[in-house]
Amino acid sequence: MKFLKRLGLCVFLVAVLIAWVFLPWYGAVGVGALLALWMLLTRRGGQARSVTSVGVSTLPQRLGSSAVIVVGIAGVVGVLVALLAMAEGYSETLRKSGSEDTAIVLRGASAAEVASVMSRDDITQIGQAPGVAKSAKGEPLLSAETVVAANLPVKDTKTDEEGSVQVRGVGDEAFAVRPRVKIIAGRKFQPGLKELIVGQGAARQFEGLEPGKQIRLGSQMWTVAGIFASGDSMESELWADAPVVAETYRRGASRNSVTVKLTDANAFKAFKAGLEANPQLKVDATTTLAFFAKQSEQMTKILRIIGIVVGTIMAIGAIFGALNTMFAAVATRAREIATLRAIGFPGLPVVVAVMLETMLMAALGGIIGGAIAYLLFNGHAASTMAAGSVGKLSFELRVSGQLLWEGLKWALAIGFIGGLFPAVRAASVPVTTALREL
Repeated sequence: MKFLKRLGLCVFLVAVLIAWVFLPWYGAVGVGALLALWMLLTRRGGQARSVTSVGVSTLPQRLGSSAVIVVGIAGVVGVLVALLAMAEGYSETLRKSGSEDTAIVLRGASAAEVASVMSRDDITQIGQAPGVAKSAKGEPLLSAETVVAANLPVKDTKTDEEGSVQVRGVGDEAFAVRPRVKIIAGRKFQPGLKELIVGQGAARQFEGLEPGKQIRLGSQMWTVAGIFASGDSMESELWADAPVVAETYRRGASRNSVTVKLTDANAFKAFKAGLEANPQLKVDATTTLAFFAKQSEQMTKILRIIGIVVGTIMAIGAIFGALNTMFAAVATRAREIATLRAIGFPGLPVVVAVMLETMLMAALGGIIGGAIAYLLFNGHAASTMAAGSVGKLSFELRVSGQLLWEGLKWALAIGFIGGLFPAVRAASVPVTTALREL
């Protein structure tokens, strides 16, 4: 009989946790509202409210043991939210890099820009495809670009450590197809000269990227003309005149990719169909939004898995801390609970009261942990190698409201597990046995 009860309790716990994982915030608010109504309008709910108020009033007397739950869960939530904020910031930066009314064209079967090669004839025919927007002069709005890798000294390192940065050869058309790019210091590079502009993310990472300074790319010296901002992954790059980059790196007249401005988002299907119908072209086209979103998938997944694994390991420790604390709390109140049951309080109000007490401390820990993660990590600059790129991607950690809610859900789940078994024990111990304890 005891085995069946324990099995049923475990099945109930698993079912609740599965439902809790998929519950949105408004669903949780609804559950909380129903519980509040039950406690206000029903007799047993009123009994649970009374028992809960007594338990909560004794928390200051159990400050040390209660702090174990709060601090443990705050640590779990803080670490979890911080790690997930890396994935959120990385994904958000790449998503901002694209839009539905621009398309990127690569050589067929190329997974990344650096693996693609486009001839001058390819570029001309891409500009003649349907759906391409035109400039005021009637010319197609497209940017044929060369992408190469360079090594630069990394800032704030005691050794002469170098990091990889992506250099993009562009022309004036690049600023037309990417209107978010704005010069914030210095000026644009001059065509035909070994000058470049650097993204503010790259300027944070690497030494010597200030306007007026010279840096070595390969065996040649280049002058930094200015710094630009775009709010996306382009901020991690160095931009220079495309013919000069191609000549320096011996790329000839070829380019790696073509970014095209479309007439509108609905023009992409016609544009892609036009390219596929051209027998002289062997290219793949996708919207820049889809292109950069796909690039972020793998790294985002890895970062989320790391966060969940680390969070789970820490959560197990927090659960045991909550179990020990609540079992001790129930043991010290054994006579009080037994007396309540002896005068007519059923087991359900006792279970609810102990659960609410635990989950109140869990919620407090979740709020503290989320607040600490937000204050310390939201907007914090980080960098990593970007998928499909030859350079590091600079991004900011992003602690969104959804992540804070996810952290709070973890906290409440830990509180639920940590409080369920002590609560059931408090309600199931025979009254005569409990009255003889202590």
